[in-house]
Amino acid sequence: MKVKSSNRFPRPMKCSLIPKRESCMTVVGSRPLKTVAQEAVALAHRWTSLTCSLGEVEECIGKEQEKNVIHQLSVTLEDLYNGCTRKLALQKNVICDKCEGRGGRKGAVECCPSCRGTGMQVRIHQIGPGMVQQIQSICTGCHGQGQRINPKDKCKTCNARKIVREKKILEVNIDKGMKDGQKITFAGEGDQEPGLEPGDIIIVLDQKEHPVYTRQEEDLLMQMDIQLVESLCGFKKLITTLDNRTIVITSHPGQAIKPGDLKCLLNEGMPTYRRPYEKGRLIIQFKVVFPDKNFVPLDKLKQLEKLLPKRQKTESIEDVEIMEEADLEDFDMSQERRRHYNGEAYHDDDDSRQRGVQCQTS
Repeated sequence: MKVKSSNRFPRPMKCSLIPKRESCMTVVGSRPLKTVAQEAVALAHRWTSLTCSLGEVEECIGKEQEKNVIHQLSVTLEDLYNGCTRKLALQKNVICDKCEGRGGRKGAVECCPSCRGTGMQVRIHQIGPGMVQQIQSICTGCHGQGQRINPKDKCKTCNARKIVREKKILEVNIDKGMKDGQKITFAGEGDQEPGLEPGDIIIVLDQKEHPVYTRQEEDLLMQMDIQLVESLCGFKKLITTLDNRTIVITSHPGQAIKPGDLKCLLNEGMPTYRRPYEKGRLIIQFKVVFPDKNFVPLDKLKQLEKLLPKRQKTESIEDVEIMEEADLEDFDMSQERRRHYNGEAYHDDDDSRQRGVQCQTS
């Protein structure tokens, strides 16, 4: 009798131990073993890089750094315009080369037994029944260093201070277009201390006041005085720039310049930092100087008035029924302040008299 096979159980998969020539790989689940191995290697590389980066972060956090040293360098506006190199002599602490920062010969440094290397001593002081006070102070045996050196083994160069003073000359390169207050950093050139990262030297530029020019970002401002005849009839003036060039500016006749007018010269201002070929504007503010009193005879004023624009029409004096006449006087601000100060002094004297002690009568 023939027994029919049941379909409830799948047929076993045939597995060939000899790989075919077309695909020489082993299958793990639904993915090739080669792919799984590549992913494992990539994951291992990621974990290694992550561990290294975390170690670097911990190392950076654990390192302490010396304080930065800040110096001010006085510069002129010409230095910021043209750029220059300045030398600055400084005194800084460096690690002693003879003892390599140990303070004595090798092996002579021992831990302080008083503070056990902490550099601090803790004393307990009883201030009352059942009440104590804990006082922490610098160790007197090692002076807060946590280490002691036998006087015979101390370094003769640094006297066990581990550092010595050294003169350092820095060349400060001032680029064109730098500004007042800008900082130039010399990384790692600060004071050195054993076990600490050296600090930085920071140079802060301090611009001196210029007698002619005032800087506003990339623009230069200057004030120029001209006479009344120059403002009306034109002029030619010479300007000396910050790089010792001479510029001739011209105002043509008929181009009346009013007091406070602003004119500018393009590309004659301050150079842009790190783009020195781009410059700002040179802005000129004009101040018109009027002539003194009675500069022309009265009989010629009528001739001058004919050449000037006509007066603006105002309200006629004949139309006003009640009026008062007053003459203009010169005003001096210093005299006004002096008079105001004297008036306040008089008021204070009057108030003090009124606030005096009065006798009571019965």
